[in-house]
Amino acid sequence: MAARRSAGSGISLTVEAVAALPGLRVGDSIAVNGACLTAEDVSPNGFTATVVPETLRRTNLGEAAPGRYVNLERPLRADSRLEGHIVLGHVDAAVPVTAVENGAGGRRMTVLVPGALSRFAVEKGSIALDGVSLTVAAVSDVGEDSLVEAALVPHTLRATTLGDRSPDDYVNLEADVLAKYAERFWARYRERGVPGGEGP
Repeated sequence: MAARRSAGSGISLTVEAVAALPGLRVGDSIAVNGACLTAEDVSPNGFTATVVPETLRRTNLGEAAPGRYVNLERPLRADSRLEGHIVLGHVDAAVPVTAVENGAGGRRMTVLVPGALSRFAVEKGSIALDGVSLTVAAVSDVGEDSLVEAALVPHTLRATTLGDRSPDDYVNLEADVLAKYAERFWARYRERGVPGGEGP
């Protein structure tokens, strides 16, 4: 992060990337710690974007400050190869890291997912933390909330900010959008029932 300043009720962030961002143009989308922002000013290796109050409320971008690293990701082109899972850059909430444990060949990170989102977390499913697509290693319920563990491989630890995260830090959580659509469809299906039948 190169600079931060107030912008009305939000903030304006200037980001300098560690590598060039070829082809980035004013108006393009770019994810910062998993939150989709719009580039308003572009330089050869950076950009400036405004973070509005809704994004500040749901993400950890309010903590962004000069000198701190953030994760950057360009949007996927429609003709590109799709790997991992679909991440939209629409952060649901900033959630606390509760544990970080080193293991053979990597690290396990545990986050506390609030009840409204915990139904979307399933073992071997997908989750995005600070914009990084991860596989859920384990889920355990704590009341209405859930502790969700994700395994971080060495490349992820080197290439993203997740290698610097520790307990009590907050990371941006984006639940699996396919699970959201499925849950919404099923909820409407239950409400209406099956035409001519009793419903599920």
